[in-house]
Amino acid sequence: MSSTWSLPDPTLATPTADPALAPDHAAEPKWDGYRALVGRWPGDRVLIRSRSGGDLTGAFPEIVAAAADLPDNTALDGVM
Repeated sequence: MSSTWSLPDPTLATPTADPALAPDHAAEPKWDGYRALVGRWPGDRVLIRSRSGGDLTGAFPEIVAAAADLPDNTALDGVM
């Protein structure tokens, strides 16, 4: 059985001239940090990928350790 190490593309912000949000939308402030995707696969394999596609896994060992508690085949998108 082969498994892939692909992650979905990150969610990117879209600028708008009107700050009012539609009822089915949400917003969050942009804090300084790294926008990244974290993926966990079976066998405790973890990948942290930057928005531009760079591998950040080695830079965040604490997140790799915490990802061990996630279910298999989980991807998270957020700011670190």
